[in-house]
Amino acid sequence: MIDWEKISLEDLAGLISNELKKRGIEAILVGGACVTIYSSNRYQSFDLDFVSYEDLRKIQTALKEIGFKESGKSFYHDRCKWVVEFVSPPVAVGKEIISKFKTIKVATGSIKMIRAEDSVKDRLASYFHWNDRQGLEQAIDVCLECKIDIKEVKKWAHNEGFDDKFKKFIEKLKKSIKHND
Repeated sequence: MIDWEKISLEDLAGLISNELKKRGIEAILVGGACVTIYSSNRYQSFDLDFVSYEDLRKIQTALKEIGFKESGKSFYHDRCKWVVEFVSPPVAVGKEIISKFKTIKVATGSIKMIRAEDSVKDRLASYFHWNDRQGLEQAIDVCLECKIDIKEVKKWAHNEGFDDKFKKFIEKLKKSIKHND
């Protein structure tokens, strides 16, 4: 029995992934929910964004069977605080298409999701393109909790044309690391 009022974001992601997988639907968790997971809840997302290449009607049917109601590409459950959304493929950060993923196991199933490095890139993309300070803070939150290949992120930032903003990110990250020690 699912306690919809108390289900964690991670457990809901596992449950949805598992329910979709039972029906032959692959979905990849992206966006803020990944930041929540990788940052050990330093940042709290209020929705779960998935990317799937499957027909949305198959997804609608699967989610309806576990009590979700649809509104556009968003799904709501009357007793659950999390909103579930499906964003259009491909899985990408900036110009980079993502093809490597991480799978984590939780009590309710397995979650296929973007890697921590790609989560950092995703948050930095909002900082780079729109000066979103929250995106910058979220990227740092992930870095503080996960071992990140900074060289990979630096190469991506260079390819995106944001060497200067990447340097600002590194400066702020170093200050955050010193502050947390």
